[in-house]
Amino acid sequence: MGHVHAEIILKNAGDVTSVKRGYIKENEIRQTTVTAMVDTGSATLVINEDVCSRLGLAVESDYTAELADGSTQEYGLTEPVKIQWKDRNSICRAVLIPNASEVLLGAIPLEEMDLIINPSKQELVGAHGDTAIYMIK
Repeated sequence: MGHVHAEIILKNAGDVTSVKRGYIKENEIRQTTVTAMVDTGSATLVINEDVCSRLGLAVESDYTAELADGSTQEYGLTEPVKIQWKDRNSICRAVLIPNASEVLLGAIPLEEMDLIINPSKQELVGAHGDTAIYMIK
């Protein structure tokens, strides 16, 4: 299976809230469009310092991540990020990996947006078609 990439919009979730409360205008939301690798082996969103800076995010805490080789490493965990793919969105904190070569879109936001990888077409698709089904348990 090859790598699957998807174009997503990342927004500073605090800015989105500030617009709703009338503190800033919508055009002041810090955001960026990126091509992310869809990585079901990653728990959440992974960004690098450049993306973090463009979104104006602060690092809130430390995060211990287990790498593919089984080792662990400490990284920063950012303020919340709003992830948008087509008409679906998710809000999560991002793991900040300095010098990461690409953004990773992990399992938690994929699940929240009701998305899966279509293996035959090698693309990101809705798990239940064009209509997102959100499971609340």
